[in-house]
Amino acid sequence: MLDADSTLIREEAIELLAEAAGSLEHVAAVTERAMRGELDFAESLRERVATLAGLEVSALAVARERMTPTPGVRELIAGVHAAGGCVGVVSGGFHEMLDPLAARLGLDFCRANRLEVEAGLLTGRVDGPIIDAAAKAAALEEWARERGIPLHRTVAVGDGANDLQMLDRAALGVAFCAKPVVRARADVSIDRPDLAPVLALLGLRRSGRR
Repeated sequence: MLDADSTLIREEAIELLAEAAGSLEHVAAVTERAMRGELDFAESLRERVATLAGLEVSALAVARERMTPTPGVRELIAGVHAAGGCVGVVSGGFHEMLDPLAARLGLDFCRANRLEVEAGLLTGRVDGPIIDAAAKAAALEEWARERGIPLHRTVAVGDGANDLQMLDRAALGVAFCAKPVVRARADVSIDRPDLAPVLALLGLRRSGRR
């Protein structure tokens, strides 16, 4: 299972929206502190989303175009699928940003927060329960159970403090270009922005690789 921001994609999606809303500097600072584990994630998310109030829904499509899949992600997904596995993404970001990319990449599962919208404008509130660290770990267990995969055959990859519980819950927790608190607790670290090396950790290779 993959985190989204700074793992599945290179950017922090909320910062792309904050740039359009004129709140990038503040949002980026709060994001950094939250990912280091210095702030409660749910509270920090509400604070950041509040700065997006009044942003037109059309800004979501513009921001989506700026999202960059991390190198190696397509290779990783193809390799896991070829071995009969499945790949999901769970995010403290937003379905509105993530769903089209998840569909293009052929991900099996996708879970994220939702942005509340009224009259074509973001309200500055999250619609529904917030996907925090506990919700990420719960998604890992739920998806594994749904596919009949024992937890001892699961892998989680993430970069921030909000990923720690799912990394702990998985059989193998991978810190990906991660904050120090995550590197300290993960089973293994990947320090360059390329997800293909996860295949080696799984003992998998795509056809033609040596």
